[in-house]
Amino acid sequence: MVDEVLSQSEIDMLLNALTSGEIDTEEIRREAEQPKAKSYDFRRPNKFSKDQMRTIYLIHENFARLASNFLSVYLRTNIQIKIASVEQITFEDFIVSIPSPTVMTIFSLDPLPGSAVFETNSTFVFPIIDLLFGGPGQMPRETREVTDIEVNVLKNLNRKVLENLIYVWADVIEISPTIQSVETNPQLNRIISPNEIVAVVTFTTAIGSFEGMMNMCLPWVTLEPVVSKLSSRHWFASAEKEVEGQQQLILEALEQTPLEFTVLGGETELTIREILGLQVGDVVALNNRVAHDLVMLVEEIPKFTVQPGIWERKLAVQVTGYLERGEKLNE
Repeated sequence: MVDEVLSQSEIDMLLNALTSGEIDTEEIRREAEQPKAKSYDFRRPNKFSKDQMRTIYLIHENFARLASNFLSVYLRTNIQIKIASVEQITFEDFIVSIPSPTVMTIFSLDPLPGSAVFETNSTFVFPIIDLLFGGPGQMPRETREVTDIEVNVLKNLNRKVLENLIYVWADVIEISPTIQSVETNPQLNRIISPNEIVAVVTFTTAIGSFEGMMNMCLPWVTLEPVVSKLSSRHWFASAEKEVEGQQQLILEALEQTPLEFTVLGGETELTIREILGLQVGDVVALNNRVAHDLVMLVEEIPKFTVQPGIWERKLAVQVTGYLERGEKLNE
């Protein structure tokens, strides 16, 4: 939208009208203060808030990354999946927007009620089928229907792809995706009422030079039990709690790790002749004086200064100071 700029003559005319009283400034102010009416379609109410839609976007952005990594490794080729958009529409509008032929995987998200839809169109399906059967990942010359054998193969593949939903939804709820059926005709898919609101997550795909799309359709009735958790505040709080939990586990593991402590009584230099001449009972003079601190090593790294002594009839040392990395004990 381009803002209109008044010319100098129009500005002069407006100032003259205000001065002469031709324009009632009070009336303009009252009109500005009156609430503006907003259009609202009662046939398509917005059930998901903007914050909830943003959280759904973040969740499935992670799903796109995990699915890309899985398919690239599983099919041994570079496959890119990126999230494009998230919108709420009626289920009827979603069905109408789907091209034919396509592959629609209907699955449940136990313990959530109802069913969801994972739709992959032909520009994604056929290169995947070609790769699964040993090809380079090409599209057929003419668009055709998917055979029953290909449907069964894709069903097994989509089962593995949908398992990534377990990880991306873990901060909200523990789910178990289970495939119920696979359809190739969108008009035969009537899992919910046509007027029911759904959240549609659209992904773009790239397999070599072939670009396609896929959609994840999540009905409101399915997400309603967890819709209160679909907020950025809850999302980031869960992420922070997970990080804190991992830090605590690491700290507990470190606290139980055994370490070797070594105390250096002192140092000296001897020739090989002197070492070969040592006998039992000989005394070797060290460079450390009796009143000076000794150095205690932790896993062969100097860490503390100590004084030797006795504790409950056992040799012991008392820590007197701390050595920074690379610091040496003063002579």
